[in-house]
Amino acid sequence: MADRKVTASGKDKDSDITKLCKSGEAWSPRLKADAIRDIENGTHTYYVQQPGTSRVDITVVNGTSGKYLRSTADKSSSNNLDNLPDC
Repeated sequence: MADRKVTASGKDKDSDITKLCKSGEAWSPRLKADAIRDIENGTHTYYVQQPGTSRVDITVVNGTSGKYLRSTADKSSSNNLDNLPDC
């Protein structure tokens, strides 16, 4: 299993996360469905870590309209998937 650092995220018109990205990585961009499968199968973990912050894991959440990706809440908003630059 590889830990994959995420530095950007793709979003649709509703600001829902559609993909995870890190420039220069062979796996990037990773579509939401593929990242969800990776996490659920234990193939890979994905995380965000901005300078001066702790690692924040990306998890799968079962919502009313299906599964989605979310970063674990902490005291910093800079490492939220929604706040990452677009990719």
